[in-house]
This record gives sequence, C-alpha cells and structure tokens, in this order.
Amino acid sequence: MTAPKPHALDGLDDRLRALGEQHAWPAYRGRQVRQGLFGRRAADWQAMTDLPQSMRQTLDAELTLWSARILRHDRAEDGAEKLLLHLEQGGEIECVLLRGHSGSRTLCLSTQVGCAMGCVFCASGLDGVERNLTTGEIVEQILRLQLLLGPDERISHIVVMGMGEPLANLDRLLPALDEVHRDDGLGISQRRITISTVGLPEAIDRLAHHPANYRLAISLHAPNDALRNELVPINRRVGLRDILAAADRYFAASGRRLTYEYVLLADVNDRPEHARELATLLADREALLNVIPYNAVAELPYRTPSLDRQQKFRAILEARGVHVRFRHRKGDQIDAACGQLRRAYRQTSDTSRQTSDTSRQTSDTSRRTSDTSRRTSDTSRRTSDPAPS
Repeated sequence: MTAPKPHALDGLDDRLRALGEQHAWPAYRGRQVRQGLFGRRAADWQAMTDLPQSMRQTLDAELTLWSARILRHDRAEDGAEKLLLHLEQGGEIECVLLRGHSGSRTLCLSTQVGCAMGCVFCASGLDGVERNLTTGEIVEQILRLQLLLGPDERISHIVVMGMGEPLANLDRLLPALDEVHRDDGLGISQRRITISTVGLPEAIDRLAHHPANYRLAISLHAPNDALRNELVPINRRVGLRDILAAADRYFAASGRRLTYEYVLLADVNDRPEHARELATLLADREALLNVIPYNAVAELPYRTPSLDRQQKFRAILEARGVHVRFRHRKGDQIDAACGQLRRAYRQTSDTSRQTSDTSRQTSDTSRRTSDTSRRTSDTSRRTSDPAPS
C-alpha cells in the first residue's frame, strides 16, 4: 500500500525547504507558494500560475494540500457559514465564518475532535474527545474558510472557540497561529486573535510566556465553585481561585485585557445573586465580561433566559462597575453559534426544525424591540475586542 502524502500545512516552511533542496528550487519559490496560499487564496497547486508547471506537478505529487473533505456547507441569513469537515486522520469537526455588521470577518476554529471538558450545556463534548488536531488541520480550517470570502472581503479576526479545549493542544495550536499572523501569512494582528479556555492554569502560564501575546478569553459560566463544578466538571480538579490567579499572571505578562465568558442559562446561573457574586469575583480586574444568552442544543434541557431576565442581570453587573457586553447571536440558524458545534451533522426532522424556527422568530422579535436602546448603550462601551463566535 502506498504511504499517504505528507500534509503540506504541517510545517509548511520545512516541507517547502526540503523539496526546494531536493529539486534545486530558488529560495523565493517558497515565498511564492506562501503568497499563493495566504494572499491569493489558491484553491490548489495548479492555481499558482506564477510557479513553473514542473514545480506545480512536483507539489501535486509530493504534498497533500487539503487533507480534509467537506461533508456539508451551511449558510445562514445573517452571513454566517459553517463547514463540516471529514479529516483524513479520522474524525469530523466544524468551523465557522462569521460576518459582522461593521464589516468584520471572524473565523471560529476547532482544535480537537470533540472535547473532554464536559461543559453540560455544550454540543461539542456530547461524545467526548477523540484526538487533538494537527497544526496542518488547524491551518487548513483557516484557508478553507478564507475561500468562502468574496474578493473584497478580508479576515479581520480569528477566535479559537470552536470544538475542543485549545489549551489542551497548545503544541499544535501555537504553530498554526504563528503561521497566520506573520507578515507572509495573513498578517493578522496578535490583538485580533483570541484563544478561549475553560481555564487550565499551567497552560495559561505557558501561553503567557509565548512571544505572541494573543488575547485570552476564560469561560467562567458560574460565579462560584459549587455551581461551576456542576456546569464545567473540569473545575473540580482546578477551582476558580487558581484559574483567576493564572489569568492575573497572564494580564501582568501580556498587558492584554482578558475577556471572561458567561453562558446565561435560564433558572441555573441567571439569578440576581449570581450577578452580584460575579461582580464581586471580577472586581478590580481589568476585564471584559462577555455574556452569552444560551444557544439551544436539541439534546440538552437548558433554556435561554427571557429578555427581561437578561436585562436585569446586565443592570446589576453594570451598577457594580463591570464592563459587560452581551453577545449578539450569529449563526444559530445553522447551529453555528457558541456551544452548538459538534463532531457530526445532526439530522433534524422538519417538525423539530419548524419548532426551532418558531421559537427563534419569537426570540428575534423580542430582541428587535430592545435593539435601539441596546445599540445606544453599546456605542459607549464598544471596544476593539473581536466579536467571538
């Protein structure tokens, strides 16, 4: 049996250098390949017409450019697009392109096939974790999603908030991000790349010493250990005190304001006492609290709080000086919103889909009634932080 060709995107520079030495290519040919992939969005080796035909044939024969197969491509009315990818090394993942009203184009990436953190409200961990993604599989998500952009669109932000726990796969994630933020990659500023984690203190400390100071988002979801142990089971081995201490060290080392994320679950973590306790937890910290009203997952029993409940929660936090942003839903129409990505496409009956659409329309109507006042409030609070997926 013939051995599979190496994945070009796993150690791209090293692979191009080795082939260049073998075939006596000038050094600038490697730079042309990078420009073709990241700059001109080449869909295959043959599209790089500035390379000699013989070199394109060699690349075709020696290196696999795409190691994943697109199983499904979903598009939402709000401009979000989601890809379900089958990976050559096994497993399926989803990744997302989000289009913002202000012109932002955000990519949401996965780092693992599944997730081992066990957050009880999230679809990504329903079947546990199968394996870490390779560096090439992470970079490939970026290039695949970039191919969905129009000629006048450019990637503005990258958020590592898809399937998996990013800090459990730092060895492969960091080289992937380093590929895209360099000048001959996508040239995306480090401050426009955000890594999300449930909070692994040792890995946070390691990230703090990485030369690139990426933004860090920590998923809290509860203001105390007792409730967080129920919602985020990994917390039983760590605890909020150690997580927040590591977050403080990251801020001291990087100078980057941290984002704390909080999925708001009706009658679970959305009561006034939760808001007050959360405000105390974040007091005196240079931080943004990103509140995410729950995005429904069919197999799970949780509900989205009413708009009135959300507004009361927000008012308590703001009265205590917490910088708050409520996440506007993006991609929920195609199950691409926060907490909805999964390892395989879920077949949905027409009846359940219609029921979901009806509830979504009702929710949208209530949201629209408050859009004017929210936009006025948000204008004064707007920051340069990316709008994560």
